[in-house]
Amino acid sequence: MSYVIGVDLGTSAVKTLLMDRNGKIAAEATRSYPLFHDRPSWSEQKPEDWVTATIEAMKEVASAAGIDASSIEGISFSGQMHGLVLLNANGEVVRPAILWNDTRTTEQCREIEQVLGDTLLSVTRNPALEGFTLPKILWVRQHEKELFDQATIFLLPKDYVRYRLTGELHMDYSDAAGTLMLDVANKKWSKEVLSAFNLPESFCPPLVESHGLVGTLLPEVASQTGLSAETKVFAGGADNACGAIGAGILSEGLTLSSIGTSGVILSYENDKTKDFGGKVHFFNHGKEDSFYAMGVTLAAGYSLSWFKKTFAPNESFDEMLAGIENVKPGSNGLLFTPYLVGERTPHADPNIRASFIGVDGTHERIHFARAVMEGITFSLNESVDMFRQAGKTVDKVVSIGGGAQNPTWLQMQADIFNATVVSLENEQGPGLGAAMLAAYGCGWFESLEACADQFVKHADSYEPNPEAVATYESLFRVYQQVYAQTKEMNDQLVAFRG
Repeated sequence: MSYVIGVDLGTSAVKTLLMDRNGKIAAEATRSYPLFHDRPSWSEQKPEDWVTATIEAMKEVASAAGIDASSIEGISFSGQMHGLVLLNANGEVVRPAILWNDTRTTEQCREIEQVLGDTLLSVTRNPALEGFTLPKILWVRQHEKELFDQATIFLLPKDYVRYRLTGELHMDYSDAAGTLMLDVANKKWSKEVLSAFNLPESFCPPLVESHGLVGTLLPEVASQTGLSAETKVFAGGADNACGAIGAGILSEGLTLSSIGTSGVILSYENDKTKDFGGKVHFFNHGKEDSFYAMGVTLAAGYSLSWFKKTFAPNESFDEMLAGIENVKPGSNGLLFTPYLVGERTPHADPNIRASFIGVDGTHERIHFARAVMEGITFSLNESVDMFRQAGKTVDKVVSIGGGAQNPTWLQMQADIFNATVVSLENEQGPGLGAAMLAAYGCGWFESLEACADQFVKHADSYEPNPEAVATYESLFRVYQQVYAQTKEMNDQLVAFRG
């Protein structure tokens, strides 16, 4: 039996999956690493910690019982997006990596908007947000000039780890799309953007497809992991792109609903000219010459976790949600907006805050719990609604994460999205997508779609209930009014927050 390894480099840990040709997991391993918040709004990690953890996790799966390490043919990667790693001419890290959730760069975002004007959306297809990479580069140049002057090239997190494993410098299109320096539609570094900020093209690594072969393991890495030095290494992709691949989102009409701490609605797109006006992200997919549109809810699963911590700290989620299915759609006129930490889509607003609206004396805790679940799903539906307004078909949604663990929530998604919702038999997220890219790169399958037929299996399916759909359509229009009605009040309350 032959195997591949999918490496998922996350924000808190790296996870490795060893997969066989049948799409079965033969072994898995996880290693964590620290996150540093040395100042308010800062979020950094040491790239060396990623490398150490990845090698340890790869060694564990390569030495799994009954596995001949020489039968592991390929490795590919999924990685946290946007993080900035700066290297000097010797390939050494100049400073700690600045991560996607670092928000120190508001000033640089405004500079990018002013300098690029309409070019920002027409070329990069995304607004200037603090999480993206270009604002981080400009921040380092402004505030740490001596360090910046040492830098000759930048990488994203997974690309640095892969560089340390192979000695080769590359970046795939799906991750490059999150830098604000890529001409997304034409799949090349934007000379217009780079020249506007006096950055040489040599500062950007060579671009490759996600399934592209970029090298083999360095001898010392092979020795450390127990793998063959001939093991093929493939570029991999951004975590959301790999998550989409791992859920089989590889054709028109398929959409991903992912509810973790944050929430993501991601829809496959063939048309590179599709214009969402910057209201949702538009990135290159891990599938060649394909794209995806994506909206983000900042406090999705976090909203339910907050509710449990605050109102049911000594109960499990199952205990807290017992009887949720008996509450009718609409939670008896109770509405929740999940803006606990601000919002991303469609309102890029760090100051807006959550609210319960319509509370009366008949409401019990179970109504509030259901309203939280509905509010999270309404927020995700903002993206679905924009996709449809732009002419996209959204008729089948694959649900993963916390929202796929509760049958009532799956039915709620079907009713609010007005689409068929399916869960997965074996949900492994971005790590599975990375393994699939390695399997495809190794030539096991003629296409990613053929790989998905083998690796991705649907479980339960939920159809929208017409009566619930009608209720939620009316309530969703009310939900959409809340932001504008409460924004001024929330802005005034900022001064009173601790």
